[in-house]
Amino acid sequence: MRRMNRFVLAGVCVAVCAALSLVLILGACSPKETVSAGAGAPVKITVEVFDRGTDGGKTDPVNNAWTDWIKAKVLADENIEVTFVPVSRWTETEAITTLMASGVAPDLCYTYSMDNVRSWGIQGGVYDLTPYVDTILGDVKTLMGDDPQIPGQNLIWHSKDVDTGTLYGISNKYIYTASINTFIRQDWLDKLGLPLPKTTEEFFNTLVAFKNNAATLGVSQVIPFIMGRDIRWQAYNVLMSFMDPSVTSQDRFINTVIERFHMVPGVKEGLRFLNRMYNAGLIDQDFPLYNDDTEPSNRMKSGVVGAFQHNWDQPYRQNLQIQTELEKNVPGAKFVPVDCFTDAAGVTIKRGASAAGGLIAFVPTTSKNPEAALRYYNWISRYDNYHFLQFGNEGVNYELVNGMAQPISATGAWIQNSGVNVDYTMSVNGYAMKSTAELGSVLAASYPGIPPAEVTAAYEISSLNAKAEPYVPATILSAAEVRNVLTEKSDTLYVNLVRAQPANFDKVWDDGIKDWLNAGAQTVIDEQRQKYRSF
Repeated sequence: MRRMNRFVLAGVCVAVCAALSLVLILGACSPKETVSAGAGAPVKITVEVFDRGTDGGKTDPVNNAWTDWIKAKVLADENIEVTFVPVSRWTETEAITTLMASGVAPDLCYTYSMDNVRSWGIQGGVYDLTPYVDTILGDVKTLMGDDPQIPGQNLIWHSKDVDTGTLYGISNKYIYTASINTFIRQDWLDKLGLPLPKTTEEFFNTLVAFKNNAATLGVSQVIPFIMGRDIRWQAYNVLMSFMDPSVTSQDRFINTVIERFHMVPGVKEGLRFLNRMYNAGLIDQDFPLYNDDTEPSNRMKSGVVGAFQHNWDQPYRQNLQIQTELEKNVPGAKFVPVDCFTDAAGVTIKRGASAAGGLIAFVPTTSKNPEAALRYYNWISRYDNYHFLQFGNEGVNYELVNGMAQPISATGAWIQNSGVNVDYTMSVNGYAMKSTAELGSVLAASYPGIPPAEVTAAYEISSLNAKAEPYVPATILSAAEVRNVLTEKSDTLYVNLVRAQPANFDKVWDDGIKDWLNAGAQTVIDEQRQKYRSF
């Protein structure tokens, strides 16, 4: 799933402003250094890489078989000598902010916060990459291809500031269209003689049946539906299905504040449906205590959970092992995807993944070798290079099945610390194959121990009628200023709405929305209305 960490202590913010004021004289200046591959001594650069720790057999992120391969090949191909700089994945926003404030950020960085990159760029702390799109970044453009949300435009421009024309950062290309699925216990349905639910109301009634038949299901406790405190994500498709399908992209864009869309007509009723589920005893009563996936995943594995909603491949993910451990604990148990939440038009609408918007690569103006940093970014975006980083060595990272590379789990030196080695590929997330057929074959075999047909079915269901969140390139500065406050207020409001007594739901809504708007959301909405542009 693609979410950013919470951001940042007041003292660090002050430090950022102070440090960036020192580089304002650089403005949006152009990189001056130009070195051709093979010309003289190697050009030295530093490149950020996420440090995810070494638990589970992970390797040192800056010194392993993959980094050795990168260093040797980019030196041979581009005459660039790379030193990797570790940044904690779990505090990446705060960590990169501190490095920026101290003036010692790597020559090539990445982050999940485009708001921060834009803010730094406006203050003169990040290079405008516009002059280099058609010179240095040709392979990046080839990789990116057309932007599906803005016809006629290359995806490399997805994060362009439409007010100034500047390109402070480049979002990586996200390969998969699937995003979120709803999963339900097939073995429980079989025991109760129930079909897969096909409508929202059938889903509700199925959960009621789970709750009322614990003995038949062979468990002492039933949690019909589980989610955590992040209701926006873990009930996303429920809420989206209540959204008025006639809402225009413009209205949805204007009323979606920091990815929170409860101001879009209809979403309130989706929250009311969750409130109905909670008051019927269908949602885990402890859900506000779950700030991450640890406890919900453990309960799923134990066999007491009937349904949940999360990433399209959540039960198959190797770091969670939900399906595998569930089958060990409860022989015959299985979560299967279900497609039942219909909107007012009768469409099982779901959140789709945007083709861009994950990691954002940028070059700080403190970089000593900015053009070399861009050449490295371009080099990593060539098919032969990112393809090897994704697949690795035959017999170690993949095996050939009917002539097709099928990933296998590696251990030791060639283990991938991140899925598909995204921490090193940087400009692409997901297996970037040359055809859709190849992608489907590889993806289906990418989850050891899970039948490929189950993965394929989950991907297809999540992709059916999926719509990415509306995106219009714009710089919404007020959103960055209030992001943390509004994120917390939104999460708290959702929890309060779900737990409210039905008779008090509307009052909780009215009070919470008033507070949300007064805390800065109205300012963001007003700015988005002013800056919306149709493409």
